[in-house]
Amino acid sequence: MAIARFPTIVLDCPDPSALAKFYGEMLDWKAEASEDWVDLKADYGQCISFQQVENYRAPVWPEQEVPQQMHLDVVVDDLDTAEAAVLALGATKHATQPGTTFRVFLDPAGHPFCLCLS
Repeated sequence: MAIARFPTIVLDCPDPSALAKFYGEMLDWKAEASEDWVDLKADYGQCISFQQVENYRAPVWPEQEVPQQMHLDVVVDDLDTAEAAVLALGATKHATQPGTTFRVFLDPAGHPFCLCLS
């Protein structure tokens, strides 16, 4: 039997509302905000949270001066279509692209994430 359920991934960022808006539009999840925290929730219970951090420093990848510590992989059916959509939402395509079945991007706060073929 599990000790816990519905784990939440929490991303530090300078503006939780802005970053939650980006991921909410990408994933079509609903936001629930408090003063310096936003939860994004899927209908099936999965959650990603965003917390405000003063003096936030974006990770630097693939270098390790400011390590990424974690990143999100999201599954897509078509890389080109998904790339155009996340760029329109405010993502940046990273200069380093080490694979062919996934693409690396930076969210508006600088966190790396990957679009991965299903």
